[in-house]
Amino acid sequence: MRRGQGNQDHADTAARDPAIDLVRFVCLALVVVGHSMMVSPVLHPDGTVTTENTLGDQDWFVPVIWIFMVMPLFFVTGGVTGLQSWRRMKARGGTAAQFIRARLLRLVRPATALLAAMVLGLLLARALGVDPQVVQLMATGAGMPLWFLAAYLAAQLNIPVLAALHARSPWLALGLLLGLVVAVDCLRGALPNLAYANLVFVWCAVQQLGFLAADGWTSRLSRSGLLAIALAANLALGLVTGLGLYTGNMLVNLNPPNLTLVLLAVSQLAAMELARPVLASLAEVRWIGRLVGVAGSRSLTVYLWHLPLLGAMSGLLLLVPFPKPGAGTAAWWWSRPVVVLALVVLLLPVAAAFGRLEDRVTAPHAYRSRPALAAAAVVVVFLPAADAALNGLSLGLLAAGTLCFSAAILLLGGFPLRRRPSAGTRPPRRPARGPAARTTSRRRRGRRGIASGVK
Repeated sequence: MRRGQGNQDHADTAARDPAIDLVRFVCLALVVVGHSMMVSPVLHPDGTVTTENTLGDQDWFVPVIWIFMVMPLFFVTGGVTGLQSWRRMKARGGTAAQFIRARLLRLVRPATALLAAMVLGLLLARALGVDPQVVQLMATGAGMPLWFLAAYLAAQLNIPVLAALHARSPWLALGLLLGLVVAVDCLRGALPNLAYANLVFVWCAVQQLGFLAADGWTSRLSRSGLLAIALAANLALGLVTGLGLYTGNMLVNLNPPNLTLVLLAVSQLAAMELARPVLASLAEVRWIGRLVGVAGSRSLTVYLWHLPLLGAMSGLLLLVPFPKPGAGTAAWWWSRPVVVLALVVLLLPVAAAFGRLEDRVTAPHAYRSRPALAAAAVVVVFLPAADAALNGLSLGLLAAGTLCFSAAILLLGGFPLRRRPSAGTRPPRRPARGPAARTTSRRRRGRRGIASGVK
C-alpha cells in the first residue's frame, strides 16, 4: 500500500459517522431480507419456470412498504458521505476528475466481476440445455440490482457540480431539482421514456437532502421540529397518493422514480435524526461496530451478488427432490429464515473472493486523472445502463456491459498493471555492502519472512 493511500484511508475512516454507517448497514440488511421474501420461482407441469413476487402480492404489503422502502435513505446517507468525501479531497487539492475516477472505480470494478460471472454462468446454463426463456428470466432477475448501481453512480458523479450549487444556495439547488422532478412527472404521460430522466433528478434531489444533513441543518432542529417535518412529509405523501396522482405502492413508484420517493426521503431523514441518539449508542457497542465495519467494507459486493445468488439457489432447488412449499403458504413463510441464512453462507465466500475490488486502487491524489478520460469512462459506463432501462436486460446486454465496464476501468487505470517509472525518476542506488552487511541483511530477511508468515 502506498503511503498516500494509507493516509487517505485512515482519514476517511476517522471522519465517518458511526450512526450513518449503522443506518446503511440496516438498509442493506432489509434489502437482502426483503428480496428473500419476494423471489419465488415456480416450476410448471409443462417444464416452464416463472417467478412470483410473493411479498408484493400480499394485501398488507402496500402500507408496510411505506416503512421498509429504504432506497431513499440509501441516497440520503450517500449524500452525507459523498459530500464529506468530496470536501476532503478538494481540501487536499483534488479535482473533480479525480473524484469521478475514484467513485467510478469503487462502484464499477465490483459490478464488472458480477457481470462477467453472470455471463459465464448463463452461457453454461444454455450449453447444458436450459430453456432460453429460463435463461432470459434469470438474466432479468439477477441483473435487477444493477439499476441501483446506475442511479447511484449518476447521483454520486454529479456531487462536484451539485456541491458547488449547494455552497452558493442550498435551498435554491434543492428547489431546482424538485422542479425538474415535478416537470418530468407531469410530462411522463405524453412522453413515457422521459420518466427515466427522474433516475437522475429524483435521486440527486434526495442526495441533496443528505447535503443538508452533512452541513448539520437537521441536527440543529428541535425534536418537535423534526417530528413536524416527518408528519408533514407523510401527510403530503398521503395527499398525492389519495388523490390518485401517484400510486400508493412504493415498489411501483421506484421504477421509474417520482416525487413520492423525495417525500419519503424527507420523512426518513427526519426519523433518522430523531433516532440518532439511539443509533449512536448502538454503534458504540463493540460487536455491532465490528459487524458494521466488516459489512460496510463489502456492502456493494453483498448488494450486487445477493440477488443472483438467491435466484441461482432457488432455481437449483427446483431441480432436486427437496420439499418445496407453495409460495405464500405458512410453510413457505417459515422457511424464509432458513433461506436468509443459506444466502448469508453463500455470500461469505463471494465477499472474500470479490470484496477486495471495492478497495481503492490508488489514492486519488496519487493518480493524475485527465478530465477527458474521466468523461469518456462515464459515457462508456452509462451506454449499457441506458440500453437496459429502455429495452430490459438480456444475456447479450450483460456481455456488452462487461466489455463496456472493463473498457472504463482500463481508461481510468483501474487494472493493477505495473507502471514504468517516469523519465525524470531513477530507482535509488543500492549502497555497496561488505560481508558483514550481507550477513545482517540475510538475518533481517529471515526474521521478516517468519514475521510475515505468522501474520
